[in-house]
Amino acid sequence: HDSDIIDGIAWAAGLAVPGVPANPYPAQVINLSFGGDDDCPPAYHSVFGSALAHGVTRAIIVAAGNVGVDVANTSPANCSETIAVAATTRVGTLAGYSNFGSGVAVSAPGGSGPDLDANGVAVLSNLGTNAPDADAWAKAAGTSFAAPMVAGVASLVLALAPNLTAP
Repeated sequence: HDSDIIDGIAWAAGLAVPGVPANPYPAQVINLSFGGDDDCPPAYHSVFGSALAHGVTRAIIVAAGNVGVDVANTSPANCSETIAVAATTRVGTLAGYSNFGSGVAVSAPGGSGPDLDANGVAVLSNLGTNAPDADAWAKAAGTSFAAPMVAGVASLVLALAPNLTAP
C-alpha cells in the first residue's frame, strides 16, 4: 500500500510517523526498488520533499523500471525528487527490459536474460519457500538490482565527502 511505503520513507528519513518510535539513525541515502505505471503521486512528492528538507537524507535512489518504456511513465522514478537508475548488461549497454529516457540520471549493472547464470547479477537469496531457510546466492536481473549499487556508491561518496551538496 502506498501509505505503508510513504510511512517507511518518512521513518527512514527521520520524520515522525504516528504510532512508530522515532528513528535514531535516519538514512542519508534511501533506495526504492519498485515501481508502477503512473504519474508521480502527490503524496510521494510530499514525503520525498519532506525527507530531503529534513536535513539528513541527501539522496533518494529509485529503480527506473523493467518494461522498456520511457521512465517518464513510471513512478516513483518519474518523481522529480528522485535519482532514477536504469540497468545495463554486463558489457555496459542498456538492458533490453530497462526503462530509459531523459529522466534517468545514471545506469548501473542490472544483468540481462534469458541466461541469468551467465548474465545475471549475483544477489543474496534464501532457500525457503514458505519460511526463512538457508541463505544462498542467486542470479537475477532488473533495475531493482542496479539501483542499490548506485545507492551504495552514493553512500560511499558521502562518507568521503560529508559536506557534498547537490548542484
